Amino acid sequence: MTRGKLIACVLSIIFVMSCNEENKKEQETITQIEKEVTAKDILGKPDYLAISYGGYREKTRDSQPSIPELKEDLKILSAMGVKVLRTYNVQPKLPHASNVLKAISELKSEDENFEMYVMLGAWIDCLNAWTDKVPNHNVESPNNEGEIERAVALANKYPDIVKVIAVGNEAMVKWATSYYVQPDVILKWVTHLQNLKKEGKLPKDLWITSSDDFSSWGGGDSQYHVKDLENLIKEVDFISMHTYPYHNTHYNPEFWGIPEAHAGMPDSTKIEMAMERAIKFAQKQYDSVTNYMKSLGVNKPVHIGETGWATTSTGHYGPNGSRATDEYKQGLYYKQMRRWTNRAGISCFYFEAFNEQWKDSHNPKGSENHFGLFTIDGKAKFPIWDLVDKGIFTGLTRNGNEITKTYEGDKKTLLEDVLVPPTEEEIMVNR
Repeated sequence: MTRGKLIACVLSIIFVMSCNEENKKEQETITQIEKEVTAKDILGKPDYLAISYGGYREKTRDSQPSIPELKEDLKILSAMGVKVLRTYNVQPKLPHASNVLKAISELKSEDENFEMYVMLGAWIDCLNAWTDKVPNHNVESPNNEGEIERAVALANKYPDIVKVIAVGNEAMVKWATSYYVQPDVILKWVTHLQNLKKEGKLPKDLWITSSDDFSSWGGGDSQYHVKDLENLIKEVDFISMHTYPYHNTHYNPEFWGIPEAHAGMPDSTKIEMAMERAIKFAQKQYDSVTNYMKSLGVNKPVHIGETGWATTSTGHYGPNGSRATDEYKQGLYYKQMRRWTNRAGISCFYFEAFNEQWKDSHNPKGSENHFGLFTIDGKAKFPIWDLVDKGIFTGLTRNGNEITKTYEGDKKTLLEDVLVPPTEEEIMVNR
């Protein structure tokens, strides 16, 4: 081979290697882009299970969970297939949400395959909320502006994690007498965030919503059917609605009582049929919101921002009340709710991941403390016993405890705590 041919050959090899390197870099860039998912990509997808998450372990939120504790929880949820979390506020004295984002970011750095996203809540109040003064539901709290600013800052700091901002939590429903606001307040801040997206001051693919009771979205009483709500529905990227058949076993129990025609059935059948009616109750509320939205000429996704079933109650839902509360019923509700929403392409931010005892700190057996799929010390409740059996929690702990089953996995013992719902006649007598 002549010297000229040798040089040409070497140059050809260098050129090919250079092209291969460029192609490799280009492919890596394409792969990276493909991994940058948006809210549209994850909401309503069964592969991206959603859950409401609070990592509080103590009886007061003054005791914030540490980053290692949050990472412990996140690994447990990830093992379950949960990839979307919902948080509730970004208040200065409660850095829970910002710490959750930091914990997720660290886990992603430690493991390139770790995947978790957040619907970041911004708490919204009326004037004088949570004070000794009378709440003014027609004027918003001056604290709201700072709350929105902090949510914006976090969304911009963690654009790979924060995929949704939810303005307010049950902030429009009128039974939230301590703090609710009129729809124009929520509309104001949703519009503000949408404008920031247009101005390039927020990621353009970030979705904006508000997370509220089904009635607040027009699915209930006509008193909610106001122009500001109509405009809000047109302004959000999707509707995040709450539905709680559990609470309605007391407040609206027509669906819950055992019909006279079922009197001769086995207790297990009565319970199973009651839980099927509970699911239909939730579906009816979902449909009522969807139908109201469509009546306005709007067609957007509707997802479930909250629903759940408590496992302990000494109040309205316990033995002297609707008898709705136990792990067996929670298991039936959780499984059926996941089955319905996964098949229907609906995200369900199931409430909630872990028990939190600060919610009703003066009443340890109050139902609000017991909505978790896990106890505070890391025991898996009946709905997810099967996941323990599959070994998905092997090597994972909470507060130093291995993930084991409640009732030591003895279903017979669990069933001893299960009560049959009252009859329709009993409900009518007690109302």
